Amino acid sequence: MLPVEHNDSINAKILAISEDKIEGFVREPFEEIAARSRIGVDIVMARVAAMLRAGTIRRVRQTLLATNLAAGALVAWKVPEDKIEAAFDWMFQRDPFSGHVVLRSTDTVSAGSDYKLWTTVKVPQGFSLQAHCKLLAGKVGAERFRLMPAKGIFTLGVGHVRRKTIEPGSKADQSAKMIPVQMVDLSEHDWSVLLALKREFTPEEIRPSPWVARAKEAGVSLEEFYRVAEELNARKIVGRFSTFLEHVKPSAGGVRVTRFNALFHWAVPPGRQIEAGGEVGRYHILTHCYWREAGPEFKNVNVMAVAHGTDKQLLLNHKAAIDQHLQSSGIPVSYTNVFWGGRSEIKPSEISPHIYREWLAQQL
Repeated sequence: MLPVEHNDSINAKILAISEDKIEGFVREPFEEIAARSRIGVDIVMARVAAMLRAGTIRRVRQTLLATNLAAGALVAWKVPEDKIEAAFDWMFQRDPFSGHVVLRSTDTVSAGSDYKLWTTVKVPQGFSLQAHCKLLAGKVGAERFRLMPAKGIFTLGVGHVRRKTIEPGSKADQSAKMIPVQMVDLSEHDWSVLLALKREFTPEEIRPSPWVARAKEAGVSLEEFYRVAEELNARKIVGRFSTFLEHVKPSAGGVRVTRFNALFHWAVPPGRQIEAGGEVGRYHILTHCYWREAGPEFKNVNVMAVAHGTDKQLLLNHKAAIDQHLQSSGIPVSYTNVFWGGRSEIKPSEISPHIYREWLAQQL
């Protein structure tokens, strides 16, 4: 029986590449992982499939930069305490358009600390994010919600295994470049390829030339599938080919990848969000960094980042290094905070207009 924990030496080498180092669309993703991890492709495929079956890997899929395909936002929800668990369950189980669903808390009572349920939401083009969240609020009994759409992306990746050994203060030589969020129109033909491209892999699909079956699923030749996928890649719609670890819950063997999920908040002067986000986004510990406007409920926070780890104080040390860097860079911070993740579930947000219409008809 093959080892299936993330900290097995061979698995760790594979995961250090496969989590977030395979950028864009790749015709032979498992060969690419093998080449970059210096492990034979047959071993890579066998180990990834075994970890996927065991639940160590939560999903294997081609990610999309869905912020350019569907209107999306981070949403903070104020829900009565006696309804919050049921609200969490409803968002995760019954709304395909809610992705991350997380209960968050702060170390002290502070701005926005009564917003304990946080989700990411996307609705396909042609539909209203505000109307969707109003519908959800009615379903779960939320008193208020705050939409925080991303205006720009500075960092987007995972790489939990790779980040375990990162020291506080470790950062790139250059500031992070912002990817602006802008909607892209797709044809029906593009959508047929995209939906086949993004579907999660089963263990049986971890094999050479994995896109052959997906081309058949889309009803196109393999060369046409490649052509469309590579065009979508050039249009900045395709993200990474990734193996996502189950990083919150323990594995079947009781091993956790991370224990703490920290959402860092900074409020910087209006007009300096891009500069500040570029400086924050340099830090290697961060899996996400965005420009989002949180509004007065959160003391006008406008730069947010996420870091994961197994030691809470170490994560605070990472944040202290970022705080010090912002200060030394001459970027004033009027307010900062940390929201800690508790219970969480993660799934890809659905972005198909067809599926949205069907779902909406069932709710009304």
